Amino acid sequence: MSMTPIDRNTRIADLDSWGSFEKLGAQIFEGGDVQAFGKMTHGAPTDAVSSGYFGTSKGKYRLVYPFSEQATLLQGEVRIVDESTGASTLYKSGDSWFVTKGTQTVWEVLTDSYTKHYFAVA
Repeated sequence: MSMTPIDRNTRIADLDSWGSFEKLGAQIFEGGDVQAFGKMTHGAPTDAVSSGYFGTSKGKYRLVYPFSEQATLLQGEVRIVDESTGASTLYKSGDSWFVTKGTQTVWEVLTDSYTKHYFAVA
């Protein structure tokens, strides 16, 4: 058993490069080759249960959630639109959300990048 503290000061520069976000399943609308970054705190992204830090460079993109997720934004500002309802929400550092698997979202990263910590269940 172990306990891992979540560092609320984690920035995108502290994460590992995961490459082009488009290659990970995002549909990019603006921002060119949006880059993804991450670092796991439990498991791997493809595991039934996982958690970690994640962020991208500035851009606008569609993401269909491959898992259910609870997340807290640590750095940056993002506007997320739930395409099923049309609801648009601005998230700033310290804000949290929950989203269910299969939800279609459009993200607009309003700052140079963002970092979040998430807990995911497949």
